[in-house]
Amino acid sequence: MGFIKTTEKDSHYNDLEHMTIDELLKNINNEDKTVPLAVEKALPQIEKLVKQVVNQLKNGGRLFYIGAGTSGRLGILDASECPPTFGVSHDLVIGLIAGGDTAIRKAVEFAEDSITQAWQDLKAYNISQKDIVVGIAASGTTPYVISGIEACNKHNIQTGCIACNINSPLSKVSKYPIEVLVGPEFVTGSSRMKAGTAQKLVLNMITTATMIQLGRIKDNKMVDMQLSNHKLVNRGTTMLMRELNISEEEAKNLLETYKSVRNAIQNYKP
Repeated sequence: MGFIKTTEKDSHYNDLEHMTIDELLKNINNEDKTVPLAVEKALPQIEKLVKQVVNQLKNGGRLFYIGAGTSGRLGILDASECPPTFGVSHDLVIGLIAGGDTAIRKAVEFAEDSITQAWQDLKAYNISQKDIVVGIAASGTTPYVISGIEACNKHNIQTGCIACNINSPLSKVSKYPIEVLVGPEFVTGSSRMKAGTAQKLVLNMITTATMIQLGRIKDNKMVDMQLSNHKLVNRGTTMLMRELNISEEEAKNLLETYKSVRNAIQNYKP
């Protein structure tokens, strides 16, 4: 089967400017409903990648995401949420975007077309064979991402990808490709919509499953979360009350003393 490009196919809907707001919302929602089903079909591919991510991180490696535009921003979002959610260091999961930090908020012209910058960006973090790099590109054709994955392959660094086309150039150079075929977007070519949603779902799966495998969740609780605001302190207090069957005052004192839910549980003496 050759490269099947669906992200640029014509929308199933015409004359969008003539639709009412109600029609627009219902039709967008109808398209969005198809995304989890597309992700479900890719679960075997996702499992293979997650197993490799877990293996690399257990052996002292890091997870890198590289992407451009929406895909790059989604990688950075997922990476940035790992420290507060799972209590890991900021250099365990790292998101890189074509054009650098400026591109997080504003598009950097032609940044995604570079065939050398991704490897330079990775080298700045002293990338090594312990690490694993996942390229994110809805089309699977982004030069920045493809060249970065190719460079990693040359240096015997594990690679994966998340794409929304079948047999894309990116998938062909990635050792552990994930392909989520979401089909045409509501607005033709606007891959921030269904493709972006699919990428976010897969990223959630990758890091959440990995962190659970690494022991960062107890039962179903975020026992290593950073207590960085009142909401999270209150959540941690509630966790301790339920886990240890203690009063709110005792839970608060434990949390204040040990600074994390996990440490409080481990050091609690009835």
